[in-house]
Amino acid sequence: MAAAEKIEQGYLGSLLRLTLLAPEIVEATLDGQASSLLGLPQLLEPLPLSWVEQQSMITRDGKA
Repeated sequence: MAAAEKIEQGYLGSLLRLTLLAPEIVEATLDGQASSLLGLPQLLEPLPLSWVEQQSMITRDGKA
């Protein structure tokens, strides 16, 4: 997949992790309602797999 898209495998792996984001986070981001602090660099940081934990972590850090 990385070769077909002409990107590095590591970057592809980081992007694929975005598919595990909680739907609420995705919707807020796409609707432009997410904080300006919640950008791609922050979303590429390791997040818990649990959607509840993701939401809690982002809210706790003041990012959402």
